[in-house]
Amino acid sequence: MRVSAEDKQIRVVVADDQTVVRESVAAMLDLYDDISVVGTAADGDQAVATAIAERALVVLMDLNMPGVDGAEATSRLSRRAPDVNVLILTTYGDDESIMRALDAGARGYLTKDAGRADIAAAIRTVAGGQAVLDQKVQQQLVRAAMQRAELPAGAQAAPPAGLTPREQEVLTLIASGMSNRDIAGHLFVSEGTVKTHINNLFAKAGVRDRAAAVTFAFQHGLGPTDAA
Repeated sequence: MRVSAEDKQIRVVVADDQTVVRESVAAMLDLYDDISVVGTAADGDQAVATAIAERALVVLMDLNMPGVDGAEATSRLSRRAPDVNVLILTTYGDDESIMRALDAGARGYLTKDAGRADIAAAIRTVAGGQAVLDQKVQQQLVRAAMQRAELPAGAQAAPPAGLTPREQEVLTLIASGMSNRDIAGHLFVSEGTVKTHINNLFAKAGVRDRAAAVTFAFQHGLGPTDAA
């Protein structure tokens, strides 16, 4: 699902167990002409039901909720409504919950100290099918991925089958948090060339977005070193 010419607004559900946070974020987002908050939810069950009933394109999902948490709700949405894009909004450093949400199909991760403009921009990005990783959350994913892979920072492992040296380099730069433009400048190539490398390595690695690519990189010893 994408934002059509007939419906310019991005339909959003805000899920958070804290009433003040839920209502404040909803009111804040409603100030944007291209974003419409079509529902709110206090737990994961409500988030799934509301997103489906209201035909939401994006769910802004807290992780730490009673009953069904954000990670499980993301998994249920991935199965029942795969066109819904989940954007995690979290305050704490529970690496396992974040990794569960990533594995479940969440497209983006922000911390709750993100500004209004950052949240709105992230919603637009995931609505378009792209991934968003807050720098702090990315660091948490990096730590969790390294622990899962049992590799120290900078450890070398056998390169994933099929990835060229240049694709491995691009993957490492993605894992370091660089945008396509940053990577292009770092490698002295065009953004079009970078996109081609990314499309190729995503296909070979079997990942669909940058969030999953970060996990893949560290699982295969391709995370950034201090010199990256």
